[in-house]
Amino acid sequence: MTAKPDPTASFGFRDVPEAEKEAMVREVFSSVAARYDLMNDLMSGGIHRIWKDAMVEWLNPQPGWRALDVAGGTGDIATRITGLTRARGDAAHVTVCDINADMLREGRRRAQAKNEDTVEWACGDAEKLPFPDAQFDGYTIAFGIRNVTHIDRALAEARRVLKPGGRFLCLEFSHVDLPGLDKIYDAYSFNLLPKMGGLVAGDAESYRYLAESIRRFPPRETFAAMIADAGLGQVKVRPLSGGIVTMHSAWRL
Repeated sequence: MTAKPDPTASFGFRDVPEAEKEAMVREVFSSVAARYDLMNDLMSGGIHRIWKDAMVEWLNPQPGWRALDVAGGTGDIATRITGLTRARGDAAHVTVCDINADMLREGRRRAQAKNEDTVEWACGDAEKLPFPDAQFDGYTIAFGIRNVTHIDRALAEARRVLKPGGRFLCLEFSHVDLPGLDKIYDAYSFNLLPKMGGLVAGDAESYRYLAESIRRFPPRETFAAMIADAGLGQVKVRPLSGGIVTMHSAWRL
């Protein structure tokens, strides 16, 4: 009997043994953690801040919420949620959960610099969240879900930890659909971005992986169907910047 081949997972344009992907992704983000936010500003010309603001505005977090931000190590989404809800009267309590300790360390450092005291930090896997069922009013994940090994498991976990009526919102790079912009974006992603990563973060290969991982992520319609298959309802899709990124919204019914 012929033995079944070991399962594989995408790591950029390569397929690697499924059991190895998690450690490889962790290494990528450990390598770039200290310069991650600086690189985000340089890579996007600061537009990532507008995308994140749009995400939190669409989330519409309410005072007193308990929210979970997955793969949010630097705290960009978490502090936006607390800031918006604090302005409305009562800051939400946000738990940032990230598999990478170096990213969490950077997030804590930034939160302390802002005197942010309503954010909690937890090291955990998006596919096996270390929280009980039905704990959170909102679940967010920004630029993280394409790095998990099993997207379907991460979505199932999102549904599990949300309260009935809880909101799911994902911000992720997508497939550009504006004619002409797609060619410019590809040239930038595969030529300039790795060079910039080498100069600023000292790691060209990690940024080559990040560019490749975007191209391997499912199209927005396919991802919307995966969200629905995970048991989340009222799925809505909102592309931004010509499809460079897309927000996906859903609810635990």
